[in-house]
Amino acid sequence: MTWFRNLTLFRFSEKTAKSLKSLEDKLDKHRLRQPGPIELATHGFISPFGRDREVLTHRVGDFVLLNAATEVRLLPNSVVNDELSARLMKIAEKEGRKVGSKERKRLKDEVLTELLPRAFTKMSRTACYLSLKSGFAVLDTASRKSAEEAISQLRQALGTFPAVPMAPADSPRRVMTDWLIHGKLPAGLVLGDECELRDPAESGAIVRCRRQDLETDEVREHLKSGKQVFALGLTFEDRISFTLGEDLAVRKLRFLDVVQDELEASGRDAEAGDLDATFALMTMELERLLQKLDEWFGLPRPDDK
Repeated sequence: MTWFRNLTLFRFSEKTAKSLKSLEDKLDKHRLRQPGPIELATHGFISPFGRDREVLTHRVGDFVLLNAATEVRLLPNSVVNDELSARLMKIAEKEGRKVGSKERKRLKDEVLTELLPRAFTKMSRTACYLSLKSGFAVLDTASRKSAEEAISQLRQALGTFPAVPMAPADSPRRVMTDWLIHGKLPAGLVLGDECELRDPAESGAIVRCRRQDLETDEVREHLKSGKQVFALGLTFEDRISFTLGEDLAVRKLRFLDVVQDELEASGRDAEAGDLDATFALMTMELERLLQKLDEWFGLPRPDDK
């Protein structure tokens, strides 16, 4: 498996965690299949080991890995419109008349029906793991839309999956702005070299800093003028670097050399063993980070009510 590069987070209750014991069986009824001749897309699940493998989940301890996937037919609008224009021109030349809106729609449907079965397909996937103990659903994407779609696929497969987006008790924007103004970060956390500062007013100014010392007077002047931190580069325990957004999405996630060295030192290179080792190490590192995010911002786990 590959390391996660972005994190979008949801959280679910203890009762929901207990209901996931039959997850493999329920996902089996929702495997990804190829689109039919006139289908634009299909949605389902594929194995963490590859699409050709049977098992749909992989569990290490209290963590369960799965892949939500989508397969779409690639039929660009330009191809459809070109073929439709050719047919409209043919009618105009042969019959000397202009095609009305209803007939035009019928012709376009005919074009789609004829071209779709010949269109290539492309698969995309969103990796996700579920932390049964702490109740985090962690998706490897920075796109809220892609994350919501994957969670919706889980809900459809399970019948219900009441996972909710993060609802921090304390504003991440306010907390990170305070960190940057005073230069006092929680233990284990140090500033990176990038941030995004915004005037919270509508259409306010935006300042993006990259590869820059964030503890300079220049940055502090922006903060003194009322700008707030919307994204902040950070390093956690000298093991993980990332950019934290005001929506608590983790972007540009990178596991530093010390973590990579520990994986190499394990010496596990068989297919399942390699996935076990990578997944176990990654979830162990991220679990510490998620617990700290909970501590810093207050991320209440939904109760069973």
